[in-house]
Amino acid sequence: MNSDSSASAQELLAGLVERVTFHNDENGFCVLRTKACGHRDLVTVVGQAASISAGEWITASGEWVNDRTHGQQFRALFLKTSAPTSIEGIEKFLGSGMIRGIGPAYANKLVRAFGEKVFDTIEAEPGRLREVVGIGPVRARRIVDAWAEQKIVREIMMFLHSHAVGTARAVRIYKTYGSDAVQVMTENPYRLTRDVRGIGFKTADAIAMRLGVEKTAMIRLRAGVSFALAEAMDEGHCGLPTEELIPLGAGLLDAPADLVGTALHLERSEGTVIADEVGETECVFLAGLYKAEQTIAERLIRIAGGKFPWPPIDAVKAVAWVEERSGLALADSGPGVGKTTIVKSILRILAVKGVRMLLCAPTGRAAKRMSEATEFEARTIHRLLEVDPKVGGFKRNESNCLDCDLLVIDEASMVDVLLMQALLRVPDQASLLVMGDIDQLPSVGPGQVLADVIGSGALPVVRLTEVFRQAAASRIIVNAHQINQGMMPELAPPAGDSDFYFVPADDPETAVSRLLALVKSRIPKRCGLDPVRNVQVLCPMNRGGVGARSLNVELQAVLNPAGERKVVRFGWTFASGDKVMQIENDYDKEVYNGDIGYVRDVDLEAGEVSVTFDGRIVMLWRFFEADGSGARPVEGAPTRSAARDAFPRRRLALRPELLWSWPARRVASTRHRALSCGHPPSPHGTGSLGRD
Repeated sequence: MNSDSSASAQELLAGLVERVTFHNDENGFCVLRTKACGHRDLVTVVGQAASISAGEWITASGEWVNDRTHGQQFRALFLKTSAPTSIEGIEKFLGSGMIRGIGPAYANKLVRAFGEKVFDTIEAEPGRLREVVGIGPVRARRIVDAWAEQKIVREIMMFLHSHAVGTARAVRIYKTYGSDAVQVMTENPYRLTRDVRGIGFKTADAIAMRLGVEKTAMIRLRAGVSFALAEAMDEGHCGLPTEELIPLGAGLLDAPADLVGTALHLERSEGTVIADEVGETECVFLAGLYKAEQTIAERLIRIAGGKFPWPPIDAVKAVAWVEERSGLALADSGPGVGKTTIVKSILRILAVKGVRMLLCAPTGRAAKRMSEATEFEARTIHRLLEVDPKVGGFKRNESNCLDCDLLVIDEASMVDVLLMQALLRVPDQASLLVMGDIDQLPSVGPGQVLADVIGSGALPVVRLTEVFRQAAASRIIVNAHQINQGMMPELAPPAGDSDFYFVPADDPETAVSRLLALVKSRIPKRCGLDPVRNVQVLCPMNRGGVGARSLNVELQAVLNPAGERKVVRFGWTFASGDKVMQIENDYDKEVYNGDIGYVRDVDLEAGEVSVTFDGRIVMLWRFFEADGSGARPVEGAPTRSAARDAFPRRRLALRPELLWSWPARRVASTRHRALSCGHPPSPHGTGSLGRD
């Protein structure tokens, strides 16, 4: 839905605020009882306002919803307040409690004394307030100061609204800068990107354009340097070579390269970005990321050089003790003995020694698997660090570090630089056990911490090279290792029953029809699996007929066709039973990038979509909210069977680490079958995947 059609679908409402039922000073959220034009009864209005009092006149645009608990409400996307002009409104406003020491009685006295000229009197002749019986110099000063503050807030909000800043963002801007908001935005609107959570360069740039800032203005170009590095950060980079950064910035900003170079020099001189050499290449980094990498390196070296926070352990006796109690022989090569068994054994030994341990993983699913495998409690990294939604950071920090002797991190290849920096806030005497697979794709965020740490050679590393999770004859394992060695997997039909199959298809259209048949009927029938919860479809790209976007639509239509209770949002259709994946962190709702959930209900009356994440119900968004929820339909989830597509025109996307991530990590963890659907390799090919 485009912005124009969205705006035209909104209703307008205006009226006098009778009562402020609730107002949150931090984020501006408010619930108002309003005497609205055209309505006999009071109307409940829910929205955001920097400051609001009874008696004020509001103008709002939004939608009517029927809240299951509170009944019909007007949910305002835009909310503008004005000073009251009627006698009734003025009296309510003054008596609302906005001025300490002035209640309904004094409000009535002021109105009787000055009528509709009350506010003019406060501004122009404040001394006359003392003509009212009971108002002395202290109370008069309170009235004057409170009115001045209210006037400043109103002027700031009017300024922001006039420059196309929505109410929610306007409140955040006011709460950040206070009475200096207009001055800050006029002088340098790009400060918003640094100071106000949730406002990026594009939003600040749009505001700046409305304020008349030129495209070649140095304040814009300097902010654009950080924007270009942030764009690279979204691709996983911590920095960029200077020779790449300048043309990238010039393209993003539509500005001459020489001016971007000048802006880069100024940013370096102020320390906003940092230049350093990687090998023989000069690179530029955002200061925060550069310092984060330094912190990680220093912290790891300090931990590695310290002593274990437990008494010496006789390894031979400890192994015998574990074997006796677990029934496992660590030297055996039988199925099921691998990383999980080793880690579980280590933890059991240390637990007996009284070692205080904390276990964590990047996602809820990974933490749950870790708990089940080790029989020790594991939490997501974000929950372990105790997210603080107010600031978007963590409550666990240098002054409130994690309380443990051993911190265990699983799936560490998924941990980016900033998260690892936060995670290493452990006592100086604590130890660290990090587990992961560097052959997987690196983290979504910036950096490849695990690979870099291992590659540095500065820390002790144990690499497990023999896989026992499946039988030695497993075609999944054979193909996984061939891919990791740069060789083509074996795609020929198996002689008998197998755990790996290749389904040929000469074109995308054929592949889609065969893929749908596999997922809908053949795999569930053969393996007794739920096609939505237990079958996962993987593809290397978003676009195209066999890309994630197209396949999501096709799979949704055959596996969970939407009924009447559905909503179209962000270009997707959501209905009860749909599988969704969170694609960005939402600290307020405690759902994070990669979390898989299922739509529990689409409440058309309340205008809400609720989703279940690991048994926890989350109200993910309301239909009319301006900002996206960060959730998208998805075909993937923890799986016992997996299928994927492969076509020649996607060959550039099929890097070895991407292919390894599919069969060796995702498919090797399936419990039943792995199937690949696509075009077989050319008979004239070399039989090698190659490397970058």
